[in-house]
Amino acid sequence: MNIDLQKNIKELSELYDPQSRDVFVSVYLNRDADQHFLKRRTQSCESLLNGEEKQNFLQTIEKITEYLGNHSEKNIALFASNIHNVFQPIPLPVAVNNTLIVDSSPYIRPLARILDEWESFLLVLMNSNQAKIYSIELGVAEQEKSLSSNIMSKHKKGGWSQARFQRIRKGAIHEFFTEVSDYLQKEADQQIVLAGPGTAKTQFMEILPNHIRKKIVKIIDIDISDEQESIKQSLSVVSVEEDKKGHEAVKQLKAEILKNGLGVYGFDETLKAARNGQIDVLIVEKDYHLKGCLCEHCQILKAGPIKDCPVCGNSTTEADIIEEIIEFAERTDATIEFTDDEEISRLGHIGGLLRYKM
Repeated sequence: MNIDLQKNIKELSELYDPQSRDVFVSVYLNRDADQHFLKRRTQSCESLLNGEEKQNFLQTIEKITEYLGNHSEKNIALFASNIHNVFQPIPLPVAVNNTLIVDSSPYIRPLARILDEWESFLLVLMNSNQAKIYSIELGVAEQEKSLSSNIMSKHKKGGWSQARFQRIRKGAIHEFFTEVSDYLQKEADQQIVLAGPGTAKTQFMEILPNHIRKKIVKIIDIDISDEQESIKQSLSVVSVEEDKKGHEAVKQLKAEILKNGLGVYGFDETLKAARNGQIDVLIVEKDYHLKGCLCEHCQILKAGPIKDCPVCGNSTTEADIIEEIIEFAERTDATIEFTDDEEISRLGHIGGLLRYKM
């Protein structure tokens, strides 16, 4: 599918209306879920907007509607603002919940969660003389490379001795494994699932350099001809590994907090660290949301419905607190882990592993 979702998220996180006008429209659409969702939400938002914001909204929705009429993607995210000349459609191969948000910046949390839960990896499906290498991104598999070697499987009488034949065959298999290994060393910059029948997989592992071997998260025993089942099993394996990463991140966060080290938790500390660019890994409870308010004059972000800024007295605007923290984290290239680990709930639903302490 060739979607650089990480790049898209980073670019979207940097878009913001300096006057805090509700001029960015973010749409996540699953066309199979509700055929009338967009029309219904458009009418609701239009009734609440006035003046320039309403005009921008209607012009932006017109562009979105026109695009959707000319394209057939079943699941898609669109980010647009007529005033800022922004229009970014992102087709998605995974199902999304229908959402339409009008705000002063694009709403990126669902994209960040998709990126976290559907991590890219390589599937190497092989035996002793054939290898198929798939790049799997956002759950979609594309074959990158097919390698094979003409290795005889049986000893023929009257020619070589059995011992000589086995030496030659073993050498040919080793040469083939080396070819596959060389390809992975050039191309593999992500985790790997190794699959196939028999002992070829473990023999192949033995010749791999350590830095490639460490990328292998699972070995699956399966018929090399069963490509669809291999892809299905590899997706399940990587999903489990991703859940483990979330739990490990929470475990590491607890350890850092206990020794007063590189860890923060709760809304106030995490927000401060995110704004300072200190966060290396932001850890968010999967389905937790927190409404708050933002003062554009002071840039103070507070949880809860506070009408007037406690510092300057200016009126505040409603804000999605977790979304704001995610945007700060994305702008500073932090990794974001979404987790359902119970401990993150006890730690205030959000926390971060730090690059450094102030």
